[in-house]
Amino acid sequence: MTDDGTQPEKNETDKSDASCPVEAPDDTDDSLEPVAVADGARQADDADAIEIPERLPILPVRDTCTFPGTVVPLQISREKSKRVLDMALAGSRLIAVIAQRSAETEDPRLDDLYRVGTACVILKMLKMADGSETIIIHGVRRVGVEAVTKEDAYLEGTVHAHTDPKEVTTEQQALAHLIRTAAEKIIELSPNIPDEARQVLDGIERPGGLADFLAANLSLGLVHKQELLETFDVTERLRKVNVALAAQLEVAELSNKIQQQVRGQVDKSQREYYLREQLKAIRQELGEEDARSVTLNKLRERINTAKMPEAVEAEANREVERLEHIPQASPEYSMTLDYVEWLVELPWSVSTEDSLDIHRAQEILDEDHFGLEKVKKRILEFLAVRTLKSEMRGPILCFTGPPGVGKTSLGQSIARAMGRNFIRISLGGIRDEATIRGHRRTYVGSMPGRIIREIRRADSNNPLFMLDEVDKIGQDFRGDPMSAMLEVLDPAQNATFTDHYLGLPFDLSKVFFITTANYMSAIEPALRDRMEVIEISGYTHHEKLMIAKRHLLPRQLDENGLTADQLHLGDDVLSVIVSEYTREAGVRGLERNIGSVCRARAAAIVRGESPDPAITVEDLRNILGPRKYEPEVAATLPVPGVVTGLAFTPAGGEILFVEAAAMPGTGQLKLTGQLGDVMRESAVAASSIVRSRSGKWNVIARDFGRLDIHIHVPAGATPKDGPSAGLAMLTAVTSVLTGRGVDPATGMTGEITLSGRVLPVGGIREKVLAAYRAGLKRVILPARNQQDLEEVPDDVRGQIEFIPVRSIDELFGLVFDGKSKKSRTARRVKKERTKTAKKPANVSRRGAARSPKTGKRRARAAKQVSA
Repeated sequence: MTDDGTQPEKNETDKSDASCPVEAPDDTDDSLEPVAVADGARQADDADAIEIPERLPILPVRDTCTFPGTVVPLQISREKSKRVLDMALAGSRLIAVIAQRSAETEDPRLDDLYRVGTACVILKMLKMADGSETIIIHGVRRVGVEAVTKEDAYLEGTVHAHTDPKEVTTEQQALAHLIRTAAEKIIELSPNIPDEARQVLDGIERPGGLADFLAANLSLGLVHKQELLETFDVTERLRKVNVALAAQLEVAELSNKIQQQVRGQVDKSQREYYLREQLKAIRQELGEEDARSVTLNKLRERINTAKMPEAVEAEANREVERLEHIPQASPEYSMTLDYVEWLVELPWSVSTEDSLDIHRAQEILDEDHFGLEKVKKRILEFLAVRTLKSEMRGPILCFTGPPGVGKTSLGQSIARAMGRNFIRISLGGIRDEATIRGHRRTYVGSMPGRIIREIRRADSNNPLFMLDEVDKIGQDFRGDPMSAMLEVLDPAQNATFTDHYLGLPFDLSKVFFITTANYMSAIEPALRDRMEVIEISGYTHHEKLMIAKRHLLPRQLDENGLTADQLHLGDDVLSVIVSEYTREAGVRGLERNIGSVCRARAAAIVRGESPDPAITVEDLRNILGPRKYEPEVAATLPVPGVVTGLAFTPAGGEILFVEAAAMPGTGQLKLTGQLGDVMRESAVAASSIVRSRSGKWNVIARDFGRLDIHIHVPAGATPKDGPSAGLAMLTAVTSVLTGRGVDPATGMTGEITLSGRVLPVGGIREKVLAAYRAGLKRVILPARNQQDLEEVPDDVRGQIEFIPVRSIDELFGLVFDGKSKKSRTARRVKKERTKTAKKPANVSRRGAARSPKTGKRRARAAKQVSA
């Protein structure tokens, strides 16, 4: 029952059920152990042990009355009531639950409430989607409200607690026996009362607690229940409960009599069922079997041959027995039949035999994929362990890397090398948890989740299961599919994976799971911790060339109906396609361009032409058009304020130009290019470092108040974030203020601090490959990232000079063009200092000595820097 008179969500009982005891949830806070209603003497002892303070927050409720010893859910929507919960949860978790005299009162005061209520402990609070709050409370003791001490923000009052005496008289024992007997009769006559109620009833030993439990569950009005709550004398309370039970027992007996009379009447459906049973008996006498019997007999045979676990086989047989008694026209018949068919079709004990020949597996992996040594090594290790130990859990791997590097096709090659069945599902865009775990059978059209469906399709319990795009799982009001994947991908849990539809555990421990992702940061840490992550970085120019010759070109020739005699692409042509028509970490764009060349040749052959099989670079440009990418960095001369940075994206590494400009202004810092919060903070830190070291770097400190600095990162339509651009931003700001250019063939990455340190960053291999593709000659990186260079291919390391730096002081002796002269601003600084030392100085308003013409000269210098 809510504090504004509405029932809690999913509770469709009448008002009398509002105070019905419920079992305390398992995840109740450890600060207070919930007391179960059926716990008898321990419940009373625990309740007596709780000390009730003199002051308690008061929670007014409508149309309900809470009794000691009961556990009740309440839905809270009034703001005053929410503040009561906040105060209680911040302290002892105790509140006084008092019933309102009138349900129409929105802001009740002391006169609007009854003076006797129940001191309750808040066991749990849940915040609902509509803004309301649902709490589960446990009644402890009766309390009387003496006075109200607070009324404005929330109700608080002084209370006195009442405890039932522990001594039990003979009269109380007799009355308790009477009402217990009457309650048991009512339970027997009421089919809607669960059998557990009898166990709860038997567990209550104290007469006062028994009276409170029954008073809470009787179909009585609020006034009558409040009268029982205000009856402090246990004997008198038992008498009143006995009278109420006698009245309810009389109603239950009359209702049961009426139901028996109605049950004796035979309706049309019952007659049909009787006739069908007679017809069934006649067919059996004639030796004929109906379609239903044939179906059920076949199901039993399939259950016997399916080699299910004992629990599953027992459940399947139980469902078949139910089918015998369900009319075929009933929707439940078809639902139950589908369920049993799912059980018998799953491969509970069907496994494929692994191919443990390591040399053959090595040949298959090398045949299908070039490079990827880390992945191949891990698969061969698994096969070696599998050879030594026959029973072992399947590994759970996660291939992460940019698109087009062969993550999905690698799974198919691994399955072929191991001799396992291969199944794949794409998780991109999934938002419903039921997609993974299925729907419960209570829903119309329910079915198992994708995991169980694909296992049935694989027809073995040890396939290679690829979960593609695991980093693109979404979530909404229907649940969190990524959390549902925790059980699937946990080696300690997936042996008992339970689909909602099946309701029975299925062993996934033999399945070889492989997930793929482009970006690991989008995966929850709990899920990431359950997987063995293997990074697959982008390919180098040489690797792409070899992949094109061995795999892409033969596949495109076959798909376009050509032979090697009709089309030949030499290394020089393939190299031009790689360097001038693609700029990617993978090879999808490369394959598309090779496919374009194949289609052009197929069209020429169909037109009756006889072209030379060998494609030249000139032919290539006629087919693919002018080159799309420059093999070298576009800028060949250093430009003050422009620096080449390195970035890491889900699609691989990229070069990133950072531009800075200075203009007359008021000392503001402007940032454009869709920069994220972290990247903006790096820009602010770069500006602060330049200002703090202006004298050391020949930058006029006072110019900062007269100049605006604008930092822009091109490709403004693409969001950018991360700390690794800090080094490039610092260099760009210093470059524009000093007028010294930076070699465009020098790329840099690193995070900076205000103290001048250069911190390590991630994605070094991908960034270096991007620098190599863009034609950079030098890469400046944090010194603590030197060990990451071991993952860079040897042919790339031989083409690039790597310069590690630990502080920004090491940086500026390396990046600025040594042949360029100092800027006009720097020269003016030196000249002004010389003049200031020779001439008498005037004192400005701020007390700083300066030359009379210094202001104009600096303004002109600022304009020149801006230009």
